[in-house]
Amino acid sequence: MKPRAKIVYLFHSGYAVETQNNLFIFDYWQSGLPQAAGKLNEGIITADYLKTKANVYVFASHSHPDHYDPVIWEWSKYNSNLTYVLSSDIPVKGEPSRCQRMSPYEEWADGEVKVKTFSSTDEGVSFLVWADELTIFHAGDLNWWHWKGESQAERERAEMLFKTEVDKIAVHSLDIAFFPVDHRLEEFYSIGAEYFAAKLRPQILLPMHFGDEFGTSKAFAEKVGNSLSTVGITHRGQEFIYE
Repeated sequence: MKPRAKIVYLFHSGYAVETQNNLFIFDYWQSGLPQAAGKLNEGIITADYLKTKANVYVFASHSHPDHYDPVIWEWSKYNSNLTYVLSSDIPVKGEPSRCQRMSPYEEWADGEVKVKTFSSTDEGVSFLVWADELTIFHAGDLNWWHWKGESQAERERAEMLFKTEVDKIAVHSLDIAFFPVDHRLEEFYSIGAEYFAAKLRPQILLPMHFGDEFGTSKAFAEKVGNSLSTVGITHRGQEFIYE
């Protein structure tokens, strides 16, 4: 049987990936939606959804509020097989039974699930995950942050840091990659994603970090055309199948 995953776009940089034996939730954060009354098709992780899953891994790449929502700590009430995998800059709340905090360039394994961290060009870490014959990469805030308001020297340094980090990741083959496509960078909104895709050639690269600016995702899909497998994200809770 070919490896398969159901992927749900949650919001901003948040994605849920359900593989044969595991559920991975990355960088959950919601803005402007009530959590208690929400549904998965609105991008909300609910208690009822978590209760049905055998092995749940909750990732947070760093402590910025658009990547880390403290509501994740409540989820362990609904599933005893829930494990937190967090950047080391995130403080642990309560007494979770299963929690792994990681700095850049560390490795950790939990049975068949293996995790390796890389650095970021902002804060925290990026995650590389192996599970169920799939390799999944979540960039966190790793990106080519080309800000027009910065000096030429600052922009050149940002480019160098980004490309150096990508070279470290490029020794691995990727099935699924989640990567920033950020409208705030204006015409440079996708240079990081395009460079990353050209170097690593993931089977599919899914955009993130665009908030409610869904036009950014559409523009990216149109720009790369057939040169890259991607999906134009149009709404929270959008589902699709990778196989």
